[in-house]
Amino acid sequence: MNATGDDDIAVLCRDVHRSFQDGSRVIEVLRGTDLVVKRGEFIAIVGASGSGKTTLLNLIGGLDRPTSGTIMVDGVDITKLDDEQMSEMRRNKIGILFQDQHLLPVFTALENVMVPMLLNEVRAKERERRAMELLKAVGVDHRAHHMPHELSGGMRSRVALARAMANDPVVLLCDEPTGDLDHKTGGEIIRLMRDLAKEHNRAVLVVTHDPEVARMADKILLLRDGKLVEELVSHFFKPSGVDVESARQSDESGEAATSEG
Repeated sequence: MNATGDDDIAVLCRDVHRSFQDGSRVIEVLRGTDLVVKRGEFIAIVGASGSGKTTLLNLIGGLDRPTSGTIMVDGVDITKLDDEQMSEMRRNKIGILFQDQHLLPVFTALENVMVPMLLNEVRAKERERRAMELLKAVGVDHRAHHMPHELSGGMRSRVALARAMANDPVVLLCDEPTGDLDHKTGGEIIRLMRDLAKEHNRAVLVVTHDPEVARMADKILLLRDGKLVEELVSHFFKPSGVDVESARQSDESGEAATSEG
């Protein structure tokens, strides 16, 4: 049961601050950030390099702790959890997808996806069954028994996505998930993540510099001056010549035409 009383809310940040000590000075990265992400939403966070996007993801994922403020994940205030409780929270509620995937090189694709379930003491046959289902969902079940070095970058990203979903998380956090991929492959990965968010009622939060990625989101938030804002997003993308709203409408029209065909 979601302790907030609103079962639709996957992530709730209230007045989150994060500062770092650099010698004699204090660097304020986040200055009262507020965020609400509902189940089934695909949210993109954009902003200049060094604006604190990855810091925010790390806080929501419990990899770091805020200087002050409240962070709720599935109704639980994770700022009040100890390290053991936070580890359990990550295993069961939070999936994390990094740009460089972090696949274990000595394990096959199937074994990599099974690892999170092993930590949750899922039985061997059930681990394998669920891992194969996830690999099939992301389109790489035919490479289940290949080692990471035998897979393309796009395939490794798909395996990492399957692993991030192994324990059916409430929220999926993605830090520049397409940074090392070509345009076509990156687009396929983002569409897959968006579809999985809708199909499984999962919140997906993506940090990106890529306007092609951001335009596929339900909502684009700009991190500026340590706070998330919805204004000036079009100006953020202006140098690349991308009209976010027109691009999204074009994408949706193309999908509709494809389904009709």
